[in-house]
This record gives sequence, C-alpha cells and structure tokens, in this order.
Amino acid sequence: MLAALVAVSLILLTAYFGESPSSPLHTVQRGIVQVLSPVQAGASKVLSPVRDVANWVSDTLHAKSQVDRLRKEVAQLTAQNAQLRVESRQNAQLTAELGLDQTIGLSAHHLIGANVIERDPNLWYQQVEIDAGTDEGVALHDPVVAGSGLVGLVTSVGSSYATVSLITDPSVEVGAEVLATGAEGVLAPSVGNPNQLLLQDLPGGAQINPGDRIVTSGFKTGSLASYYPPGIPIGTVPSNLTPTQLSNDVVNNSSVPVIPFAALRTFGSVQVLTGPNAGNARAQVP
Repeated sequence: MLAALVAVSLILLTAYFGESPSSPLHTVQRGIVQVLSPVQAGASKVLSPVRDVANWVSDTLHAKSQVDRLRKEVAQLTAQNAQLRVESRQNAQLTAELGLDQTIGLSAHHLIGANVIERDPNLWYQQVEIDAGTDEGVALHDPVVAGSGLVGLVTSVGSSYATVSLITDPSVEVGAEVLATGAEGVLAPSVGNPNQLLLQDLPGGAQINPGDRIVTSGFKTGSLASYYPPGIPIGTVPSNLTPTQLSNDVVNNSSVPVIPFAALRTFGSVQVLTGPNAGNARAQVP
C-alpha cells in the first residue's frame, strides 16, 4: 500500500510539473485551494488564541527562569558586597591601629591582637568579650585600643578570653589630659549621650579650644591609679563649640565634652597592651 501511494504521488508530481498552467491537475489544485483557504483561515483564527496562550506560557516560564537566575545572582552579589564592606571596615580599622602604633610607639608594649566575639545585649555599649586571654599573655587591667584610640581595659580574663570594659562604662575612669595645654582631668561617660564622653575635674583656669586632642595622662592621683600609658589618643573636643562655650563649661561644670576617636559601637578587632608599661608594671607619671 505504501509503495503504491508513493508511486501514485510520483506520477502525479511528474504530471503536474510537466503540464501547462491550464492543465486539469492545475485546475483541480486551484479548486482545492479555493475550497480549503476559508477553512484554513478559520482554523488559523480559531487556533490563534491557543497559540497566543502557548507563547505566553512559554515566555512566562522563560521569564520566571530568568528571574530565578537573577535573584540568585543578586543574592550572591549582595553577599559578596557585604563581605567586601566588612573587609573594608576591618582594613580601615587595622590601618588606623597600625598608624597608632607608629605614631605613639605602642609596639613597645607587646601588643596582642584579638577579635571581638561577644557583646552583652544589655551592656553592649559598656562591655565586649575578646578571643584572647592568659594563654596569650593578657592580664587584668591591660589597656585596650581599637582603630584610632583607646576603647577600655581588661576587667575579667580567662585562659582563652577576656572581658573588656569600655570607656563608656561608668565604672571605668581614665586619667586624661588636653594635649595642647596639659590640663588634666578624669574621663567619664556623658549621661544621655552614648556617642560622647566628658573630661571632668578640670582646673578652673584650664584653657580648652575646639578641636583639642585628648590623650591618656598616665598620672596617679588620690584613689585613681592609671592603668594606661601616657599619650594614647582618646578623642577631641567638639569643633562646633566656641571657646566661650568651652570656658563656661570649665567654669560651671569643670568639664568639657569629648568625641572619642574609636568607633565604640562597631569595632571588631582590638590590640591589648601587655608589655613592660602595661599589665603588672604600669607607666605612671607620679
């Protein structure tokens, strides 16, 4: 049957192409086309919505696939961006610590690097825990710096960890001085303003100017024993205050505000001073 149909098809094709346009086969073909054209056009219109739906489904699936792929790429890029931002912040902090070492010679104090591993949710702005302890040479009352300045001192220590009380903790007192004039006072947190400190107990005639740098004094007076070597940067007097305002603060309150150098809310690594002028043997100016 198949062979017969193939043979008939070949014969008809041969006859069709061999005859003139007015031949019977051509006439039959035109008649069939005229009859079937309306049917074909109707079928095309009927099937057009079906094709449109099929194309829409195909495009939707393709678009969904692209959306899923783009979402994965966005998530990956977001994670990479977050990691780069963390690394950039850590690099900036470590660069500042290196500059601090070179500026005031902290390397003489046998610095021990450590990372912050815990912040107390209730006292997160007053204490942090670091991943270095007595095994690394950290001792009680060792001063701690981060970034560009002092952040606190060790108040509890274990074999592999230590608790650092920050300079924003009311229990931490730091002997400090105005670098330009040598006027000495005691550093304390500013009540109601976690981003600011106070240099208190200043002498009545102390000359304080906007932008003055505040550093550790290393002094020992009365009941206050300094655990900090002299010259560690702490912060600056706000530059938006006028000399008159600062003079009034000194006269009326014996104190001036101080903006800390260190980012006390965000630092992630520290350096602990454990050398000859830290730990058990302190650098103190009588």
